[in-house]
Amino acid sequence: MNSDRINDMKEKHREMREGIKSDVGEMKAELMQNENVQKEVRKVRGAKSYFRKLLDMRGDMMSYEEIGRMMDENTEIHGSNMWILMLAIFIASIGLNVNSTAVIIGAMLVSPLMSGIMSMGYSLAVRDLSLLQKAAMRFGTQVIISLIASTVYFMISPLSEPTSEMIARTSPTLWDVLIALFGGIAGMIGNTRKVKGNVVPGVAIATALMPPLCTVGYGIARMDAKFILGAGYLFLINTLFIALSTAFVAVVLRIPKVRKLSSEGQKRVNMIVSVITVIAIVPSVYIGAKTVVSSVINTSIDNYINREFIFSDSQVVQTSTDDENKIINVSIIGEHISEQTIEMLRGQLPNYGLSDYKLRVTQNMIPDFTQTDDAERITIAVQESQINELKSELEKKQTEFDELQNRYDEIVSEADSIIDYTSVAEKASMIFTELEESSFGYMSSANSSYYIFNAQTEYPISDERAETINNWLLTETGADYVEMNITSRNELQDSEELFDGDEEPVQEESSADEQGTEENTEVTDE
Repeated sequence: MNSDRINDMKEKHREMREGIKSDVGEMKAELMQNENVQKEVRKVRGAKSYFRKLLDMRGDMMSYEEIGRMMDENTEIHGSNMWILMLAIFIASIGLNVNSTAVIIGAMLVSPLMSGIMSMGYSLAVRDLSLLQKAAMRFGTQVIISLIASTVYFMISPLSEPTSEMIARTSPTLWDVLIALFGGIAGMIGNTRKVKGNVVPGVAIATALMPPLCTVGYGIARMDAKFILGAGYLFLINTLFIALSTAFVAVVLRIPKVRKLSSEGQKRVNMIVSVITVIAIVPSVYIGAKTVVSSVINTSIDNYINREFIFSDSQVVQTSTDDENKIINVSIIGEHISEQTIEMLRGQLPNYGLSDYKLRVTQNMIPDFTQTDDAERITIAVQESQINELKSELEKKQTEFDELQNRYDEIVSEADSIIDYTSVAEKASMIFTELEESSFGYMSSANSSYYIFNAQTEYPISDERAETINNWLLTETGADYVEMNITSRNELQDSEELFDGDEEPVQEESSADEQGTEENTEVTDE
């Protein structure tokens, strides 16, 4: 019995030991699994922490109080800032006038315009209306000073022709909106750091506030609406989207609001901002779309010419596109291409998205002289093509001249119907009796048109009398200006005698001397 009990106890002990081993093994496996999970969790947390730290905009940010003080200081008007602004305007205007990119970039670095725009965007985000008012007043003052300075410069500048740098500021597109948007975001992030970098100067160069403002001044000085509206629109979208991007960054940084708005007030503000943004962005989208379409068409035309105009004995020497009339002009030298081949080339236009365009081929046949190499042939062909283009341009100019001539004839006809030239001349002779052979008419030159009055008198008339005659002509005809040519016959006779030669006066003097000698002789004889 005892041995059976002992065996049973041993068996139970063995089973318990095996069970414990099994539980320990399961616990070890579970523990290892938990450790693996913890490692994975630590890795995930580490990756999240890494990317959070990598993209965190608040790590090295200034305190909210420091940002507020900085934005408030940007609204202060200082005489030094205004002088710096005017000098920057003159530098930018000179750079635009002489087409110097380096000078324009220097002016953008000097200009203090950026800070005022960022203050307006910041005040809009924190709902600080007093700060917004101060920032807007400072910015408006800067704009007025800039326009006056640039207008005065371009009014006195001897260089009046627009440069490529000016023209580039008259056609803003959607890309200018994106530049202002991204530039404003970068500028606000860089401006709120404890350690300032070179972000703000870079944004000032990229967004280009100063050049379009100076170009507006050029437009005012030259009274050119294209430059006023085009450059003014570019300046407007740059200002607007820099301010909006600054407000966006201020919201992301969770800068506390000075004033809390109700839900209805917030919706009203959002609606106003949205409407202004849409109104500002629509023209740039339209211009950008036209630019894209033009670029796509030019690429299609290049592909069409490069792929289709492949001939062994002929070569394309010149191409041009008339976008207004949708005509593709191609000049070819070499063997003559048949009309059937040209029609086949025209049939390929729709395959390149050019179904609205027409193909015009000019062929230049060059004799195959052994002394004439390919370079000379190409040169001759290009010259012939240029001659054809000049002929076409001459025809256009002739058409314009004919239109101007018709307009001139209409003006002369209208003037003739209003003023009776013969009657004016007769009245002048009757009123001013010293006038003879009076004539009156209308003259026109390349630069101006005016009335002319011709007459003769026996003796020269005084300046007062000439002024009286001129005033009478102006009153009688209603003209703004009358050219008078009144000559006297005595003056004409003196002039004729003066230009007859020196012999007659010498002979007269000789004869006079001879007479005097004869008289002296007679006296002596007596």
